[in-house]
Amino acid sequence: MDFTGLVYSFVNILNEMSPYILLGFVIAGLLHVFVKPATMARHLSGNSWKPVLKAAAFGIPLPLCSCGVLPTAVSLRRQGASKAASTSFLIATPQTGVDSIAATYSLLGLPFAVIRPVAALVGAFAGGLAVGRFAPDAAAVDTDGASCPVTAPDERPRGFLARIVEAVRYGLVDMVASVGKWLVIGLVVAALITVLVPDSLFTGLSRYPLLAMLAVVAVAIPMYICATGSIPIALSLMLKGLSPGIAFVMLMAGPAANFASVMILRRTQGTRATAIYVGSVVLTAIAFGLVIDLLLPASWFVPAGAASGIASCHIELSWFDTLCSVLLAGLLIYSAIRGRAHSHIHDHIKDTAMTQTFKIEGMACAHCKATVEKALGALDGVTSVAVNLSDGTAVVEGDVPEAAVCKAIELAGFSVA
Repeated sequence: MDFTGLVYSFVNILNEMSPYILLGFVIAGLLHVFVKPATMARHLSGNSWKPVLKAAAFGIPLPLCSCGVLPTAVSLRRQGASKAASTSFLIATPQTGVDSIAATYSLLGLPFAVIRPVAALVGAFAGGLAVGRFAPDAAAVDTDGASCPVTAPDERPRGFLARIVEAVRYGLVDMVASVGKWLVIGLVVAALITVLVPDSLFTGLSRYPLLAMLAVVAVAIPMYICATGSIPIALSLMLKGLSPGIAFVMLMAGPAANFASVMILRRTQGTRATAIYVGSVVLTAIAFGLVIDLLLPASWFVPAGAASGIASCHIELSWFDTLCSVLLAGLLIYSAIRGRAHSHIHDHIKDTAMTQTFKIEGMACAHCKATVEKALGALDGVTSVAVNLSDGTAVVEGDVPEAAVCKAIELAGFSVA
């Protein structure tokens, strides 16, 4: 293995993306602090086209991964959102986000950054309408869990400056913890593809674009990658000779149609709605990929990363990009250390008396972990909660019935094994 080339490729990709990723994280924090989910839910009831379109528009800028969006959608459902609107939200949200749109622009260029949210909007709108037509709500949304609220009272700071501080903290700490792991995986996979995969492998496949797109879908569904982490992989595929349309399928199908999320979605939305969800994601990605390859000028889709020599061993670093990369790396390291510290706290609580341990299925990121902790912490009688993402357990301390804990976990969008 050309280790030096691998390092050069990794550093070049990181430098191209880091300023935009950091900007996206900050904007994500602002959305989290200043936009309330309850406000969104008031606009998302009914199966008509308006709530479906609103749900897609709400979801596109939110930087949630495909697993993190599921509890959010469940919460919206409990607050009155229809199945059609929540499906639209589920399709649009993991495919985009302010962080991934900014990173897409930095590495793949403006056309990709524009077409990506447009494709997400079209696919989400079509999928939501299809669910409203073929798999509508059978009954009113379940709201009998009032005694086990999923969302704790709004504890966000009230002063403007305090909210700005909280937005930066959420974006640069919580969001980094949520998508950081998958971002690093995406960068490493992209660097490995760039260095190790021979160009001839993709040159032959590129002659059959539809077949190549179906192959990308087949790889993307069992794969877990966030919207931002898919960007360097798409770039590396283009640098190896695949067309922009094929790379676009990876950008859209990879974050939204992974196997783990589909399994959880089947339980919360039903089999028919899940089939419509997957079909909407795949068909929209392939349709827009074909439009990119067959109808739009190829000169629009020369990735910015190609000009910076990502695949070469020549590396030019600006001080600003380097500073952003160092900051992002520091935040990733801090989130990893913080996660291990929380695991140690979990182990300490586990050894004390008056505790119950629950095995939870469906958690896959820091957002899932935070959702479960908030749901359990809101129960009467709970004195402390420790959720361990690595082994999928929650340790609850306090005088609280087991049935109430299970109910809160299920209402949050997960299941108890």
